[in-house]
Amino acid sequence: MNKRTVFFVSDQTGVTAETMGHSLLTQFDSAQYQSTTLPFIATAEQAAEVVRRIDEAGRASGLRPIVFATLVDDAVRAVLQQANALVLDFFAAFLGPLEAELAMPSAHASGRAHGMADLAAYTARINATNFALANDDGAGARDYAAADVVLVGVSRSGKTPTCLYLALQYGVYAANYPLAEEDLESGELPAVLRPHRQKLFGLTIRPDRLQQIRQERRPGSRYASLPQVQAELRAALALYARLGLPFLDTTQCSIEEIASRILERQRLERRVRP
Repeated sequence: MNKRTVFFVSDQTGVTAETMGHSLLTQFDSAQYQSTTLPFIATAEQAAEVVRRIDEAGRASGLRPIVFATLVDDAVRAVLQQANALVLDFFAAFLGPLEAELAMPSAHASGRAHGMADLAAYTARINATNFALANDDGAGARDYAAADVVLVGVSRSGKTPTCLYLALQYGVYAANYPLAEEDLESGELPAVLRPHRQKLFGLTIRPDRLQQIRQERRPGSRYASLPQVQAELRAALALYARLGLPFLDTTQCSIEEIASRILERQRLERRVRP
């Protein structure tokens, strides 16, 4: 069966079109897609070239492409609508009703969702990201006093990407500490973490998934063996239970979901709104 071609078209980075489009497509499990992102489409001439590519993809696959777009310029949107495709433009769908409800026209200014119009928010993201990098994997600064949350868990359970996502998306100061074998064997909270117990949040993961991840990193090693993985995870869960730490199984969770659950359960303040 041919894959349906999907285009994400934007006058900026395409992040919004991708996020919203992918969210909708996940509701159709059996469909297969081949996606292309076309960012920075700001003129009618560029839109005409996009239409040519969309129509060409449709002829090649024999299936009408699906287009998710975030375009604020009416002239550019009008050109895109000429494509032989299902064109779903998020701004066209929602700006009109909002203008009517608020009784005012929209600015029709591109780049506001992910631009630098709010310098304070941009700076907050950068500062939080630098903090996450400086306090990654228990190394470097270990400035847990300044952290909003400290993620703990065994190696490769998702701590680093979650910290970076919390920083980039919400400006949250997130540090992480890897529970090493000596920590797990002692059954005690590492001394460096004890003053910050209220900030701790544990991550765990299913043994087979963790083994797969570690196997990709160090194939054939003791570190990636199933007995080692199982032992570490058992000890980590026992530690969480003994200390009453909140924790989350990340096996079936996206980074976005992990971050959202941590924010909610720890009642963390978002310094930046996405």
